Amino acid sequence: MQRKKDTANTAENAREDRLKAALKANLGRRKAQARARADKPPQEDNGQNGNKD
Repeated sequence: MQRKKDTANTAENAREDRLKAALKANLGRRKAQARARADKPPQEDNGQNGNKD
């Protein structure tokens, strides 16, 4: 009986570890994107972005 509980606990821990790793990777990507945007100089809008209004 104890073995089933341990197996369920292990599965929950494994799932939490996977989610934690995915969240950490996602946060790292978002931070890298934010840094890249901050480092990029702003572009001037000279009306050549496809709008024909």
